[in-house]
Amino acid sequence: MRNTIIIFLLLFLSLYTLYERSDWFSIQTVQDQVAFADQLQEAFDKRLSNLQVEGSGVVKVILRDDTKGSKHQRIIVDLPTGQTVLLAHNIDLAPRVENLSKGDKIAFFGEYEWNDRGGVIHWTHHDPQNKHIAGWLKHKGRTYR
Repeated sequence: MRNTIIIFLLLFLSLYTLYERSDWFSIQTVQDQVAFADQLQEAFDKRLSNLQVEGSGVVKVILRDDTKGSKHQRIIVDLPTGQTVLLAHNIDLAPRVENLSKGDKIAFFGEYEWNDRGGVIHWTHHDPQNKHIAGWLKHKGRTYR
């Protein structure tokens, strides 16, 4: 019985590690990518905000960190529709996305806020008070939350 429990725990830890460190459980199909991009385009066109969104795109520009108040890593991403969004990733609450370069693919889950430049995605991290849906960024097989 003890060996069965140990094997189960090792299997669970292995699967959890795969989930945390890779895109194995969340590979987006092309159809998903188009649907997510269309949702963001509609939110932009209708000037909507406070929407929980998921998507992916290509890094267009890596801006300097915003250091006023909570520190944020700022990344402009091109979406498949041609729209751009700014990812504002709180690096006081989550790790900085490492080894990020222009042209890299990045996936995100966070809250969309409209602006006239395409919008901002924030809350791409956990909420230490557990009052907001936890978000994330995924880059090169690693999840940042």
